[in-house]
Amino acid sequence: MSEFLYGGNVFANGIRQHYLRYGGATGARQGRDAVVIVPGITSPAVTWGFVGEQFGKHFDTYILDVRGRGLSEAGDALDYSLDAQAADVTAFAQALGLARYAIVGHSMGARIGIRAARGNPAGLTRLVMVDPPVSGPGRRAYPSQLPWYVDSIRLARQGIDAEGMRRFCPTWTEEQLRLRAEWLHTCDERAIVTSFEDFHRDDVHADMPSVQVPTLLMVAGRGDVIRAEDIDEIRGLLPAVQVARVPDAGHMIPWDDEAGFYRAFGDFLGALLLRDQAAA
Repeated sequence: MSEFLYGGNVFANGIRQHYLRYGGATGARQGRDAVVIVPGITSPAVTWGFVGEQFGKHFDTYILDVRGRGLSEAGDALDYSLDAQAADVTAFAQALGLARYAIVGHSMGARIGIRAARGNPAGLTRLVMVDPPVSGPGRRAYPSQLPWYVDSIRLARQGIDAEGMRRFCPTWTEEQLRLRAEWLHTCDERAIVTSFEDFHRDDVHADMPSVQVPTLLMVAGRGDVIRAEDIDEIRGLLPAVQVARVPDAGHMIPWDDEAGFYRAFGDFLGALLLRDQAAA
C-alpha cells in the first residue's frame, strides 16, 4: 500500500512552493516530529518519491521542490541564492503549521538545511546533512563539473529517453533513468548554475557553530565529496554531531544503497526506518 497522500502547493516566502506528502500525522506518526526532505541540485521532489514511501511509514513526510526545480516557482527574476532557499524551507514549515519538524537535506539540500538551522527557526528539532558539498571560499572544488548538469538539462528540455540519460548516470536502474529523463527539464538552468557556483561562494562551515539542534552527518563511502579531514573539521565546528557512513554508496546514497541509507539514520529521527534494524 502506498504511503503517498497528495501533492500540493503553498505560498511561502513570497513564492509558490510545491511538495509531496507521505504518511500523514496519524497513528504512531502523530507523536513524532514531521520530516521535511530537501533534495539536491537537480532532483525534483518526485525523484525522491521512493524515499518518501519509506519515510512515510514512520513519519509525516514532506518532500520539497526547491525553487527552480520540479513544480515550484521558477523564473528569470527569481532569487536562487542559498539564503533564499533556506528561507523557503522555514517559511514552508511555518505555512503548513509544522510545530515540530526535522530537516533531511541531501547534497545542496544539506547546505540549505545548515543555512536554515543557523537561524534557529521555531519548530526545527533535528538536522540531517546527507553528504553535503564542503566546497566554499578557499576550499577544494566540488568534484562534479557544471557542464554535466547543464548538458543533461538542455537535452532533457529537447526530449531525452532513459537510454540517452544513461551516459550521465551509468549506474542507475532503468526506472531511475526514466524518472530523471521525465523530470530533469523542470530544473531551471539559471537556478542550477547559481546553486553550483554558490557551492564555491557560500561558506556553510561558518554557519555550523550556530546550529543548535541535534545534527547527523551522513557520509558516502565513495564519491570523494566528504573526506576524513572534512569530518574532523565538522566535528570541530559541531562537537555533538553524530556521524554515520554508508560504505558502499556514492554521493547519491539512496540510489546506490537504499537499505544502507535508511539504516544510517538509526533512531536519530525518533524511529527506526527499517524493521530489521532492531535485530541487526
